[in-house]
Amino acid sequence: MPCQKVGWKGGGEEVSEKPYVVRTHDMKMDAEYIDWIQELKRRYQAAQIKAAVKVNSEQLLFNWQLGRDLVIRRAEEKWGKGVVEQVSLDMQAAFPGVKGFSARNLWFMKQWYSFYASNSENKVLLEELTGHINIGSQKLKQLASEIQDEKLKQVDSEFAFPVAFAYVPWMHHVLIMQKCKSIREALFYIQKTITEGWSRNTLDNCIRADYYHAVGGALTNFSERLPAPQGDLAQELLKENYDLGFITLPQKYDETALEDAIEQRMTRFLLELGEGWAFVGRQKELVIAGKTRKIDLLFYHIYLRCYVVLELKVKAFEPEFAGKLNFYVNAVDQFIRRESDNQTIGLLICKDMDRTEVQLAFQGITTPMGVATYDNVRIREIQEQLPTPEQIKAVIEQAEEEYRLGKQEAQ
Repeated sequence: MPCQKVGWKGGGEEVSEKPYVVRTHDMKMDAEYIDWIQELKRRYQAAQIKAAVKVNSEQLLFNWQLGRDLVIRRAEEKWGKGVVEQVSLDMQAAFPGVKGFSARNLWFMKQWYSFYASNSENKVLLEELTGHINIGSQKLKQLASEIQDEKLKQVDSEFAFPVAFAYVPWMHHVLIMQKCKSIREALFYIQKTITEGWSRNTLDNCIRADYYHAVGGALTNFSERLPAPQGDLAQELLKENYDLGFITLPQKYDETALEDAIEQRMTRFLLELGEGWAFVGRQKELVIAGKTRKIDLLFYHIYLRCYVVLELKVKAFEPEFAGKLNFYVNAVDQFIRRESDNQTIGLLICKDMDRTEVQLAFQGITTPMGVATYDNVRIREIQEQLPTPEQIKAVIEQAEEEYRLGKQEAQ
């Protein structure tokens, strides 16, 4: 007689196991059961995230180190131009079921390491990236916890793998490396991918639209001086560089001439600033301690619900500019801002800037402010600046008339 499978009922009763359809029955679903199921789901999702992050972070670390080896070992000089293809063949032979060892992917690894490690100054930028990542969401907190637990133990190298990179999938890194022209631009897209959960398609679309230059590039202290929601929005609304190609000025123009041109083309300038900007006035006069002070340009931002003091400088940033802008922002806060308005923001747009100088100038300043640059102001041709024949003729005729009248008076 064949053996019969047995099972157990509640209370230890032995029963025969017969075919059956799994369905809901004999079940009391109370609040405790529902809470328990939700907890099981959360624990399983956490385990999935932990496993995925561990695999992704370790794979990225491997890719970084392989790229590093190809660079610092000078592999092509030592073993010949075909070394990358040979490494690819050897690794695929050793791990036939593993993807990622194509020659093309190995070249990406080498380019990836070289892109970031080409300049030792990039280490500071990569360290700043980790500090700028807001891990407020539950998922990012879980990711951060796992990455920190692993600590991505690395062999000492000339340029260590940036831990923040572990948040981003490999093909995102490849796309960023291929499409970005600078380290700052690449790190901008890495940060956005992490904090906003961009898919590869979204990332590609944003790079094609030049999102980096469109928003959020200005150097500011908003993260320290404004509440998180307003600070994040304000950062996104300020560009790193403003294109003033719609303005034409003489070669040796000053700030007054630049203001005049902007005021004349204010509609176009508002388009360049972006959505939500409203022009309040130019050379807004404030009398403080018996002295007249004038703000270059004053705006109100509808989305941020705050005044924006905009100062223009036709030369490179100087530390004292920050102090003056700080004064104007505080003055607007005290004398113009209403209770319903958010804290006033200052924006300095100058011809050029050194980021280190700006960051040092910001230290100790408690008002929210940012610094950006401008370019593409068109310089008038010399011919345009010379008087026309008609103007010359008029001047000559006026001079002749003045001479004639003067001669008559002398008689």
